[in-house]
Amino acid sequence: MAEQGKLSSWLSAHPVWTFVLLTSSFLGFGILSVDLAKVILANAEYISSNGWAGLIDGGLQQLFEIIRNAIAAMMFYLVFKLCEHVLVEKLANQNLKSRQD
Repeated sequence: MAEQGKLSSWLSAHPVWTFVLLTSSFLGFGILSVDLAKVILANAEYISSNGWAGLIDGGLQQLFEIIRNAIAAMMFYLVFKLCEHVLVEKLANQNLKSRQD
């Protein structure tokens, strides 16, 4: 088995806080994902209807904001997956231990 990192070890030792973090990151990812879909469509429509002038007038800035939000959404997703992995592993190990007893 691979050596666990400090964060993974801490999460494994605190399952309630891991679940809280999992839930929070799930909500953050969901909110940013829905917002991203709306903003991407609006930005694409604005740039396509206004062309280069639309890009200069704020479309480019909005594109950078979309990229920033996409990175934040991916960070929330990675935190979610880490917490999910830790909790599933912990539950699986508890299940194995209870079957061995």
